[in-house]
Amino acid sequence: MGLFEVSVIALLSSVTMTLAEPPGCKIRITARGLEMLKSQTKKFVEDEISNITMPEMRGSEGRFQYTIKNVKITELDLTSDLRFHPDVGLIFEVHNSSITLNFQRKILYWLFYDEGAINASAEGVNIFTALHLSRDEEGRLKIANATCEAAIAKMRARFSGTLGRVYDFLATFLTTGMRFVLNRQICPALNHAALVLVNQLLETIPVRAEVDNYVGIDYSLLSDPVVTGRSLDMDFRGMFYDLKHENNTLVNYAVNPVVREYDRMIYLALSEYFFDSGLYAYYTGGLFQMQIANERMPKDLEMLLRTTYFGTIMMLNPALMDHPISLELEVTGPPRSTIKTSGASVSVNSNVKVLVLPPGKAAVQLSSMTMEGKFNAKVSMKGKRLAIHLDLRRFKIFSNQSALESLALIPLQGPLKTMLQISVVPLINNYTKRGVQIPLPDGIDFIEEVVEYHNGYIIVGANLHFRTGLRELIEKRLSSSSDNSI
Repeated sequence: MGLFEVSVIALLSSVTMTLAEPPGCKIRITARGLEMLKSQTKKFVEDEISNITMPEMRGSEGRFQYTIKNVKITELDLTSDLRFHPDVGLIFEVHNSSITLNFQRKILYWLFYDEGAINASAEGVNIFTALHLSRDEEGRLKIANATCEAAIAKMRARFSGTLGRVYDFLATFLTTGMRFVLNRQICPALNHAALVLVNQLLETIPVRAEVDNYVGIDYSLLSDPVVTGRSLDMDFRGMFYDLKHENNTLVNYAVNPVVREYDRMIYLALSEYFFDSGLYAYYTGGLFQMQIANERMPKDLEMLLRTTYFGTIMMLNPALMDHPISLELEVTGPPRSTIKTSGASVSVNSNVKVLVLPPGKAAVQLSSMTMEGKFNAKVSMKGKRLAIHLDLRRFKIFSNQSALESLALIPLQGPLKTMLQISVVPLINNYTKRGVQIPLPDGIDFIEEVVEYHNGYIIVGANLHFRTGLRELIEKRLSSSSDNSI
């Protein structure tokens, strides 16, 4: 390969890396988080193996004729492990464990007929299952493939009844068949549990869902998850969009969040783009407009506005003096977030109009102002919903008409800031406290959260909590799917 070809390939690789879409949201599940999942996985696997159905066995050995039926697994003693495997996904392993079974026998020997229960035990049970994780066509995490190997070292049967000792020599023959059948049933049961049942639980993770009546959020995976020996890392688009104009979205130029920690069970990283895309979606949806008038207008502010614009009203029409005064706020561009190690903030530029509202007539504009505001933003997590609380930090107004009028507006700045802090900000916080769901399956929540601020992104470190067991979550999902299909 010549020098020119190598240069072209290097250039194309560089361009591809440059054009790769950075994630707005990252999630890391650590080995500690997987540790919590071990007990749930073990119980889930025990349930699946317990539900294995085995066919009726008929046959003969010499002068014996036998029928074995109603095979039931009565007890499992599994020693298991669940761990990450680099470049694959998850490994679930059972080693040196035992399974106890009970089944009914019918045996005919010459003229003797006998029936009763047989207790058997499979010992030295070893299972190795590898779950390959990937991104599906919709951008959802799924188990793409499951490979399974199962082996039973030996099996013993204990006969009961009057001829129990006579049948002992049949034990080896019967248990060999039972061992073969049971061994062939384990892997199909576990493969079905992973590829069908667990994948159905993963489908509860929102990929593209409505947040409210105005915006939606896209949590599709940008690539296959990255698995190391210590963690499972996933890059999500993390983008809000206007429901009425889904293709009008903000381009992501934010920094790529970097997660370096492994101490907690889970880490959620959100870049400035995550928040900016939400602000942009609400802005394009026309929600950043507000009118403050009549009963929503504080009396002190109304009096101050009348005093400030007394001369303007008298020059326009003295009859307007007794009519209600209104403030109209309209954001003039998408608000922008800034995240630094000291905290997060949101900057907003708005146009503010002061109007008089004569009954039955068109509003009369007294003034038009530009407002620059900066809000402190505190991010919090409850369950698996991310919420933001705003507090007005900086406020400035100036006239769109003249520098002289800007000077006249200086007395308004304090009262307007107070009015916004008391009247407008609580309305916004009441809306944002409902939060937005982060991409976790139903029934799993964040607890003991700690929020860290970095330059360009935040990281929420937390532990995980199962509100219900893995089996209950899957059964709930199956029940919901059944109800929706009716």
